[in-house]
Amino acid sequence: MHDCPFCRTPYPNNDVEEMAMIQARVDKKDPEAINLLAQAHCHGLYGKLKDVRKAVELWEEAAELGSNDALYNLGSAYYIGEGVQVDEGKGGEFYKMAAMRGCAVSRYNLGAFECMKRNHANAYRHWLISAKMGYRNSFSSINIMLFEGKVTKGQHAEALKGYQDAIEEMKSHDRDEAKAKRRCD
Repeated sequence: MHDCPFCRTPYPNNDVEEMAMIQARVDKKDPEAINLLAQAHCHGLYGKLKDVRKAVELWEEAAELGSNDALYNLGSAYYIGEGVQVDEGKGGEFYKMAAMRGCAVSRYNLGAFECMKRNHANAYRHWLISAKMGYRNSFSSINIMLFEGKVTKGQHAEALKGYQDAIEEMKSHDRDEAKAKRRCD
């Protein structure tokens, strides 16, 4: 349970060994490993110097290879201008691509953008999809919209049912056991 999902060896105890494991997967063009390497460059982790431009290059490579997390990270980078010129349109496009591939947080962000433009119907649609994926912030935003009179009770009920169904579907004995163990530590 605490071993590398690729090679089944125990996780290393230091940054150098962990970076070596990530690099081995990067060399095999694993998009999620490339995304992790980009995160290391973005935040200065695992002994890497902080280099956001390098992170953006790596996220672009990981996105081309299929990493949804890299698409989300690119959306964030362009939206706030981290390592690249601010380009909210391009950031939104990356969020759209990630959302279309199932990223609940990207879908939530798209809803927030629509809400800022006062397009509450589109915001609701994005947040409904994300809430049905079990993303709490989207359901909370729909609650606020109900309070403000921007959605109907029926729309709120649909979101509540979808959110509850997603949470119920994600429940498992192993998750409950792990959560209980973390509380004891």
